[in-house]
Amino acid sequence: MNKLLYIAKRLVLGVPVVLFGLTMTFVILYLSPFDPMTAILGRDADPQTARQLAVSLGLRYPNGEPVPLWIQYRDFLIDTVTFNFGQSWVVTRGQSAAQLIWERMPATLWLGIWSVVIALALGIPLGLYAGLRANTWGDYTASFGGIVWRAMPNFWLAVMLAGLLSAGGLLSFYRGFLIPTDVIGTPAALGNLFGSYSLGPVGIPVPDPYNWAVAFKWILPAALVLGSSSMGNEVRIGRTAVLESLNSPYIDTAKAKGVSERVIVGKHVARNAMIPLLPVIMGEFYLLIGGSVLVELIFGIRGLGNLFLSAVLASDVPIIGALTYVFILILVFFNIAQDVAYTIIDPRIGLEGRED
Repeated sequence: MNKLLYIAKRLVLGVPVVLFGLTMTFVILYLSPFDPMTAILGRDADPQTARQLAVSLGLRYPNGEPVPLWIQYRDFLIDTVTFNFGQSWVVTRGQSAAQLIWERMPATLWLGIWSVVIALALGIPLGLYAGLRANTWGDYTASFGGIVWRAMPNFWLAVMLAGLLSAGGLLSFYRGFLIPTDVIGTPAALGNLFGSYSLGPVGIPVPDPYNWAVAFKWILPAALVLGSSSMGNEVRIGRTAVLESLNSPYIDTAKAKGVSERVIVGKHVARNAMIPLLPVIMGEFYLLIGGSVLVELIFGIRGLGNLFLSAVLASDVPIIGALTYVFILILVFFNIAQDVAYTIIDPRIGLEGRED
């Protein structure tokens, strides 16, 4: 089975997963105590107005009869998969849910990208170092750091760090260090990461280094919090994977053949250590979805996690349904990416009918 066919198969298998997720979303929304009329019109709504609204939302026919549940489910599936999410009921009443998600997405992406990059840049090298220097002070220090990072809950670490940085705590100097920034709220520089360089009649976008630095420094504390648990996992699992690889028979064979230590580590140990690390790395993207809600709320970042929480509290069903669909697509995409990455690291996995 070639790689393209393998990816196509994974994409096809992802369709029922998406449909199942949407079905569960519809069931939860239908069974939930959300009342569209109360959410939009308030508790003292005029009955005639409420009836007209129910008709416009597709919940009742003009004659007052309720629309059958299966028709509501069919319309929900069609509208969702075609990205016709409708308009926000409460959070920003009348605004397109798709437009709202599009506006909030850059902040979440910026936070998520740096949380993953920081976790990978610190966690994997420390794990490899601890495994290659087992039972040394360097190993003990890295392992202790991994345990500490893993043990601190995100919400606790976020509250402590936000307080220390913004409320005149021990780390308050951070806001004025090198570039004056804040740590609470959405970086204003995020909307100006690129300037425009005019080349004749054509404008070419070019990165603005100052705004990049401001946006990075602003989001760094929140990214450290979001990536902390993954960083700890990478240190612990990376160390164990390296030790297992070093004790494998093929390493002894390579040493007996005179292969240099650099080649053994770079070609064999590091590569095999990536196999158990891959689910952890992909799990960071899942954490981005679940963990971003609390982190964005505490740091005041106007991202998708903050929007999702606001929509749930306000019973804004169109936004809840739209964000749930986006989250399902992200989960399916990274699940497929994880399977493909496995086949790249170890081609024996997956391509010849040994999937999972």
